[in-house]
Amino acid sequence: MKILIIGSGKTLYFLCRNFTSAGYDVVIINRNRRECQNLAKELKAKVVYGDGSDVKVLMEAGAMGADVVLAITPHDQDNLIICQLAAIQFSVPRTVALANDPDNVEIFEQLGVRTFSTTLIIGSLIEQRASLEQIINLLPIGGGRVNVTEILLDDESPVVGKHLKNIALPENVLIAVLIRNGQPIIPGGATQLRAGDRIVLVTLPANHGPALKAITGKKG
Repeated sequence: MKILIIGSGKTLYFLCRNFTSAGYDVVIINRNRRECQNLAKELKAKVVYGDGSDVKVLMEAGAMGADVVLAITPHDQDNLIICQLAAIQFSVPRTVALANDPDNVEIFEQLGVRTFSTTLIIGSLIEQRASLEQIINLLPIGGGRVNVTEILLDDESPVVGKHLKNIALPENVLIAVLIRNGQPIIPGGATQLRAGDRIVLVTLPANHGPALKAITGKKG
């Protein structure tokens, strides 16, 4: 797989290092000449100096043959333009843009660009993990519009001992997976929840708190 990353800084460095260690072919576009020189020395990746929102620079970097373009510059407008150019001009099948301003997430996706916001992700992680110890993992997806949460059920959880069909959950909430004794189970209505079970809960942000309260008995 060929991945084209446009950006700078530590985030770009560590992403590139992870991708190359996994065996991917990585090309970096960076507009800082000195940083390009350092990246070329430290990483097993092709480094192109230039503006990633320039068609000629994208062409030089091999955008036509890229499988993924990841735009993570500090400028949201550039990230949007890069992804649109990659998709339209170079037929790149997957493009992802960083929205530094979380207010831009919805706008970008309305324009057909897959987007993520570190602000939304980190903020949600901090808020939920600080408020509820039973949460093991929380992953906001879809630009922060869907939460996937792993919850450990304890003896005080009001759902313990109940069958799934008898548990009243808010609208747009799904218990998607149950992990019991290390084994994943796709639960059905007859599945009875037990203390020690780990459940994977899929919710919308608006009903995430009520769903956590229904599962744990505590306010999320």
